[in-house]
Amino acid sequence: MKLDQFLNKKLFIAFIVFLIAALTAFWPGYFGRILSPTVDGHLHRHGLAMILWCAMLIAQAVLIRNRQTSLHKWIGYSSYVLVPIMAVTAFDLVNHLFHGAQRLATGHLYFIALSVNAIFAFLILYGLAIYFRKHSLIHARFMVVTALPLISPITDRLIYRYVKPIITYAPKIGNMPIVPFYGFLIADTILVGLIIWDWYSNKRWNVFPVALIILLIYHFSVMNFHKYDFWQQFCYWFISLPLD
Repeated sequence: MKLDQFLNKKLFIAFIVFLIAALTAFWPGYFGRILSPTVDGHLHRHGLAMILWCAMLIAQAVLIRNRQTSLHKWIGYSSYVLVPIMAVTAFDLVNHLFHGAQRLATGHLYFIALSVNAIFAFLILYGLAIYFRKHSLIHARFMVVTALPLISPITDRLIYRYVKPIITYAPKIGNMPIVPFYGFLIADTILVGLIIWDWYSNKRWNVFPVALIILLIYHFSVMNFHKYDFWQQFCYWFISLPLD
């Protein structure tokens, strides 16, 4: 099957798989106790925004499959509101976790890079998708890869629950295994596969290699930014913001 055919006819299946994986990963920590009074409001706001985004991805792919382009376009306009809400609720949640902290350890600096820079990568990919919205196949490609910076929160939880033995083999920062490494590896492998598929099908190099560069920069930031003074200064500034 050519990639363009998959994007037009089968993409909704990939997004459904992504949603099922997210529901499975977050069931014990969030969805399974969503009505509990102990669940923080910051988590509720972020969780709702993320679920709406996943639902939108599926709906948009189904609409393209059914050639309902007008409705697809109008639902797409709602992302101009939803995506900023996703970003703000994600930043707010991280800020809430560390707000008021007097000292950030290496693990905290790493976690802020993992969480905050994922949103920056997502926003860049989403921005490219919107920039190319009049070029449907380029737009679709960038929309596909918006999911990839968001993989590690899902894979982390699934690994801790179902594949614990591989945690030992993850790279470490200090003595802490960096389990998101496996999510990064999955995302990068998917992108390399898409690059090969796109070249084989269309001789196209102008989307997935760009997305891979963006993801690799994000992954580098997670693994290394904790070492740098500029990142430490940014993190202290970020957690001091009155978002809570």
